[in-house]
Amino acid sequence: MIGLTNYAGVMESLMNSAEEKQPSSPLTNSWAKKQESSKSQKPNGVGGFVLVHAGAGYHSESKAKEYKHVCKRACQRAVDQLKAGALAVEAVAAALVELEDSPFTNAGMGSNLNLSGEIECDASIMDGKSLHFGAVGALSGIKNPVMVANRLLSEAQKGKLSAGRIPPCFLVGRGAHDWAVSHGIPPCPSDKMATKFSLSAYKRNKRKMELAEKMDTGHNQTKKRRQSSENENGSGCLDTVGAVVVDLEGNVAAAVSSGGLAMKHPGRVGQAAHYGCGCWAENACNMNSYSTAVSTSGCGEHLIRTMLARECSAAMQSEDAHQALLEAMQNKFISSPFLASEDRVLGGVIVLRCCRCVEAQPSQNFQGILVEFLWSHTTESMCVGYMSAQDSKAKTHISRLPPGTVPGQSLAIEGGVCRLMGVVE
Repeated sequence: MIGLTNYAGVMESLMNSAEEKQPSSPLTNSWAKKQESSKSQKPNGVGGFVLVHAGAGYHSESKAKEYKHVCKRACQRAVDQLKAGALAVEAVAAALVELEDSPFTNAGMGSNLNLSGEIECDASIMDGKSLHFGAVGALSGIKNPVMVANRLLSEAQKGKLSAGRIPPCFLVGRGAHDWAVSHGIPPCPSDKMATKFSLSAYKRNKRKMELAEKMDTGHNQTKKRRQSSENENGSGCLDTVGAVVVDLEGNVAAAVSSGGLAMKHPGRVGQAAHYGCGCWAENACNMNSYSTAVSTSGCGEHLIRTMLARECSAAMQSEDAHQALLEAMQNKFISSPFLASEDRVLGGVIVLRCCRCVEAQPSQNFQGILVEFLWSHTTESMCVGYMSAQDSKAKTHISRLPPGTVPGQSLAIEGGVCRLMGVVE
């Protein structure tokens, strides 16, 4: 069942010099793919675009202001980096740091506590230009896990280690912590990372578990309790954060960070750290017409078993981005044979795709990037924010499933179009 399909109409276009009618395809009207001869030319000026999410799950009206505010700050942080000349991968990392530092998100500071009352975080980042990837899983004692993932990525780009050893791209647990500290990333005591929100949630969940263990352990009762727990704790389980960025040179990057499921088993690693599951970024090349970047959120096990980030990225090479994402979410996620045994398939994605274009003017050649950005989710809600470097402030939105639809069985999809322009000298 498709709950809502709303694209490009509901969201205001971010184009600085917007046309009244948006092009139906990035390659129509006066737009054309950039010719090979202009690849060495760079537009005069700085710019870029960022789309962030504060998780797919449930966002109460009482906390809507806080979720929107942190998304605005994350967008501004990324845009500040882009204006300073940073590439997409550095800008996306900056956005994630801001999201991790918020006590309202389940990432970095204030993450969910596991069964042992400890915080273990997952994070990953991917650079569409180099296609390098860095990730950490079940990481404790580091305030910003995405910084460790980003450092793994950058260290791998330097080449082999001594004696020809291959540098790691994915580290977990104590080994990830020690590697981070040895590379200059300061440790942070786990008790300092817990907040009053995460501690109160842990105590509440622990009481529920203790009560459940005293009750009848029959199959029907167990199933009933499990479903009740999912409904009550959905917002705490499914609020992974993430971002996707494109810079004015056309490079894309994506990142994701999560504290994982509430009351998870120690050592559990979710989709936020898995290759092709938490995030994906890939610049356009001979085989791909579009650059694409994806970041996911939701039930980690569902996202891992479907490799949703990479699936959505591949789908974005179709002509109609909206229809492609709709079909990917329906066929590769909700109706995936890998999740046939699941009653509800819970997740969400943010996606951008772009292509470099040129438009001839009487006096100058304007070279730019046409960006299509979308988000889709099967959860009750998803909070997003977006901003271009030409904007004075970010826009935010809490997307919700239509009334009467069933989370995990229906989906919402929205988005818009942005044109980034520069003058080719």
